Amino acid sequence: METRSWWNRSRNQWILLGLAVLAAWLVRQTQGAALYEMYYWLTRPFHLATSTVTEQEKIVRQIAPRINQLEAQIQELQTQNQKFQELLNYVASKKQDKGIVAPVIGRSADSWWKQIIIGRGSQQGIQNQDLVVAPGGLIGRVISVTPNTSTVMLLSDPMSRIGVTVSRSRNMGFLKGNATEQGVMEFFESDPNVKLGDVVVTSAFSQIVPAGLPIGKVISLDMNKAPAPEAIVEFFAPISSLEWVIIYPNAKKSSESQKSSNPSVKSIPPEQ
Repeated sequence: METRSWWNRSRNQWILLGLAVLAAWLVRQTQGAALYEMYYWLTRPFHLATSTVTEQEKIVRQIAPRINQLEAQIQELQTQNQKFQELLNYVASKKQDKGIVAPVIGRSADSWWKQIIIGRGSQQGIQNQDLVVAPGGLIGRVISVTPNTSTVMLLSDPMSRIGVTVSRSRNMGFLKGNATEQGVMEFFESDPNVKLGDVVVTSAFSQIVPAGLPIGKVISLDMNKAPAPEAIVEFFAPISSLEWVIIYPNAKKSSESQKSSNPSVKSIPPEQ
């Protein structure tokens, strides 16, 4: 009985030893291929999951730039639509005037504060010396026209000169460009009645623009400036970021010849 029990225990050990030797021999003969195969099938579900995630990441990486591009385009269209709506509201608030809305289609870095090109010309009724405004006030005048485009001289051009007046006190002078969002008003009087915040508009004595067009407000003063006091005027219209403008006929054009032929008519120094 004891001999049989010993044999059963020994037989199990010899069987396990044989299986171990056989496994070692298979590994050696197949260079571990069988184990690799077994490992592959055991871990295959995890491989599939990882592969799916990787493919999804690739798809996301491919479409993400396009999504960002579309979002940027939508935001830009919304911004342009808002600005255009503001412009239309501005035009609608001045129904008595016949303005032509025009896009800004050209503006070079070296003449940023001097000129802009707009996408309307003689075929749309634009004429030389027409007034150009943006929400807020006057920004300049048309100085040349082609059939479908026009060049606008901005108030910020250092060569620009127009007659202006302080709306509150009626003290007059002329405004010259400063290549910034501000212009310089030089007074005719040596002791003008002017203070910070005063509104500046075009003068009745201006030879090239009608009176009463809003320009900007006084933000600083130099009463000791020689030969005449000066004020820095911040423009109401956003000259640095123009995208759309409105063109109006210039009523002064019809009276320029009359003023030039009548020496009794008072005028400011030569305007440009």
